[in-house]
Amino acid sequence: MSIEVGVKLPGKVSGITNFGAFIDLGSGKTGLVHISEVSDGFVKDINDVLKVGDEVTVLVTTVGNDGKIGLSIRKAKDQPKEEKREYPKKDFQRPQQKKPFPKAQSTSNQGKQDFDSLMSSFLKDSDDRLSSLRRNTEGKRGGRGGRRN
Repeated sequence: MSIEVGVKLPGKVSGITNFGAFIDLGSGKTGLVHISEVSDGFVKDINDVLKVGDEVTVLVTTVGNDGKIGLSIRKAKDQPKEEKREYPKKDFQRPQQKKPFPKAQSTSNQGKQDFDSLMSSFLKDSDDRLSSLRRNTEGKRGGRGGRRN
């Protein structure tokens, strides 16, 4: 029997490590079941689930060019397919959009003047805030000639 991805095979546990179990597939082939592929639930210690000599059915998940065979016990189990649940669609409302900025005058000179006035008021406000911040912090840190009590 050829070993191809997607094929279910019977096997026997030939060795156990902390990261998984080696399964003897017969005809000199051995594959590895990673600990995450042993059971549907969380497996802290693989020795609680498998013992050397156990007969298991595995699903071939990968076959590497170097001969390594990846196996899964959990995917080999026939599980009934769950029915798709239909959830009622909710009627979502979009948030109200903010009003757009008023359009500038069509003359480029008017737009430049508005921009210049906005920029100058921003710079003035920014300088005021920076000087206030410097005044308050330098006194507390005592740096660069600040007041010392």
